[in-house]
Amino acid sequence: MGKQPTSLDIFVTHRRALLNYASSIVGSRAQAEDVVQEAWLRFDEASNGRFLDDSTSYLFRIVRNLALDGKRRLKRESQVITDDDFEAAANMSQNSPPSPEIVALYKDEYALVMAALDELPERTRMAFEMHRFGGAKLREIAVALDISLPLAHRLVGDALQHCKEKLGWP
Repeated sequence: MGKQPTSLDIFVTHRRALLNYASSIVGSRAQAEDVVQEAWLRFDEASNGRFLDDSTSYLFRIVRNLALDGKRRLKRESQVITDDDFEAAANMSQNSPPSPEIVALYKDEYALVMAALDELPERTRMAFEMHRFGGAKLREIAVALDISLPLAHRLVGDALQHCKEKLGWP
């Protein structure tokens, strides 16, 4: 009777196919690398050193789910607030001072957003502020905070979602 392959053996054997599969879903080889790495971590934790029935299918399913989740998250974030919205607001404030009505209208929302940011963990708040207020790219945030690119993306998304909830937005 032969030795059962370990979870690492299965991963290494199918890594290239997993990358191609993830790449076809997310559309980027770099993002696919992140998805496959995250899938490996989840797969290894789930297998916990034991052989799983139909391990290969399970590994591909993890990659598929992570890739689709990431794609959905990107779509949702792009629908919420775009960089164009921030640029339009910045241009509007530079071209003319806001009217008293505009100040009054957004004063409460501004206070809610600031309070929401204060509730966030420091790293999440910093990532959000760097991205939305400082214009830093997610890659720059990842380097500055010494975290992975997907984690930087998730932190910004989590902060944005938290602010939306505090504002009562859908």
